[in-house]
Amino acid sequence: AIDYMSRLHESVGLDGVVALGGGSTIDTAKAANLYTCHPPSSGDFYQYVNPVVGKGDPVPGPLLDLIAIPTTAGTGSETTGVAIFDDIPSRSKTGIAHRRLKPTIGIVDPDNTATLPMEVAKYSGLDVLCHAIESYTALPYTERPKPQSPLHRPAYQGSNPISDVWSLHALRTAAKYLPRAVNDPDDEEARSNMLLAAASAGVGFGNAGVHLCHGMSYPVASQVKSYVPPGYEGADHALIPHGHSVIVNAPAVFRFTGRAAPERHLECARILAAARNDTGELTRSTTARGVVGSSMSRVSEDAGQYLADEILHVMDALNVPVGLRALGYDEDDLESLAEGTMPQHRVTKLSPRPVGKKELLQLFSDALE
Repeated sequence: AIDYMSRLHESVGLDGVVALGGGSTIDTAKAANLYTCHPPSSGDFYQYVNPVVGKGDPVPGPLLDLIAIPTTAGTGSETTGVAIFDDIPSRSKTGIAHRRLKPTIGIVDPDNTATLPMEVAKYSGLDVLCHAIESYTALPYTERPKPQSPLHRPAYQGSNPISDVWSLHALRTAAKYLPRAVNDPDDEEARSNMLLAAASAGVGFGNAGVHLCHGMSYPVASQVKSYVPPGYEGADHALIPHGHSVIVNAPAVFRFTGRAAPERHLECARILAAARNDTGELTRSTTARGVVGSSMSRVSEDAGQYLADEILHVMDALNVPVGLRALGYDEDDLESLAEGTMPQHRVTKLSPRPVGKKELLQLFSDALE
């Protein structure tokens, strides 16, 4: 795509770029736009790629106008300055992150998701759910390291008051409408709201960032062995849908991060519980009323577990396989999965609890079942 667009731009000149498709299509258009407008002076593809895989040089100038038209309700790529890709040599996913990559316009139309297969609607919707929760529970922007200069200010700033508004709106919307959108493709109200949830979450995490669920998802997806999910039987290669590779880690992650920001984890749990039972009653026989009562200290200690349990309710309701073992991984893969996560500093450093290889090994072990 980069070579094609570069040659076309050289021969006829381009006024802009239109990206019509899911997140991968839109991300590809962002990367092609960047490398067409600003080819690396050294010829090194990794010049703009996120550290530690690449050099992470800032984008030096403006790009062509980009119109993004999503055909899935998931990535929110129509709102973000991020382009993700598989890096074959490192067996991981990485990407390019800079505000200049953001599309000029995003056109969000439910007619473009009217024929979306059920499984695609499911897993792209679960990506929305994790975008919202991770950005809301990310390391606060006041605690992230200061960049060396304004030019090096990262796209992902950590949780902040503005992103919080978008992330919580996206979570409430997705919790309410995702089951409807999956179970009834003709439900235009549900499809419309899921597209808006995806875009809202994109605004939220596009500024705050995501953390461990996504950081751990990249090696899960890129190191897949033979798994092919139901509904994807026509695929000519093994694959784990992005949303599944993210949500499968979520229960283990939030059990781990809950103690760092218990109120935020409990708020997310309450939202999921309210969508599930209309009362806000949390799993483990603790009601929303009890959560703010005299047992608050104990409940705060278990905040991550409450959120993990609510996520497992969502997965069960949507018939999503639970645990990495169901995707073909076992104890022998933990080392490789942890190693594949280590380079994802762009997101792992936004975890509200610090993580190193030891913690990642335990998290992947916890995520097996």
